Amino acid sequence: MNKKWSDLNKLMQSQLKREETFPDGLETLFSLRGDLFAKLQDFKNRLGRADFNAAPFLGVDGYHSKTIAYSVWHIFRIEDIVAHSLIAGDSQIFFAGNYSRTIGSPITTTGNELSGSQITDFSGALDLERLFDYAARVKISTENILRGLPFRALRQRIPEERKTALLSLGVVSTDESAFWLIDYWCNKNIRGLIQMPFSRHWIMHVEASIRIADKLCGGRQFFGG
Repeated sequence: MNKKWSDLNKLMQSQLKREETFPDGLETLFSLRGDLFAKLQDFKNRLGRADFNAAPFLGVDGYHSKTIAYSVWHIFRIEDIVAHSLIAGDSQIFFAGNYSRTIGSPITTTGNELSGSQITDFSGALDLERLFDYAARVKISTENILRGLPFRALRQRIPEERKTALLSLGVVSTDESAFWLIDYWCNKNIRGLIQMPFSRHWIMHVEASIRIADKLCGGRQFFGG
């Protein structure tokens, strides 16, 4: 893991454990997410459209077996679902912002159920401009939700009625490769959700995307570091 990102992640976790350092923990989290989002923007600015659909490690184990477009979708669909349907109990940005019609995605789920050529075909269907617009809005909305939480809320788990409401939306595939996510999220408290998926999940997928980008650039570590 990138040392700067790893150090920020560890510091954030420590700060969120104590009420007096809770505000600092949020700022550390937002700094980490800002760095990671800047790297995603770097891909957008420096790669061609076809590079977002490329899967040079297709079929291997690990997050780098996906595509960069898939990773952007996956990071922010999961965050949107968790932040809005489970924590805030309001409408997901995906639906409220009409992205279900404009991104061009054939699915509304997290994408966990996709494999092989399904991933590359899916990636090619996405409108990249709308996808990045969606990602930016989800990032901002999540951070606004977290800013509004008191420290005591970090110990709270997801109410059963929100889990039921999420199931009714059909935004997590019933395939065994995806459906486990619902129990995984709902068995965590909000502090746990900040770690996964609001921080460490980002790191893993951004680092996987860097590995893909470096491979596409001939292994020169053009996007590494």
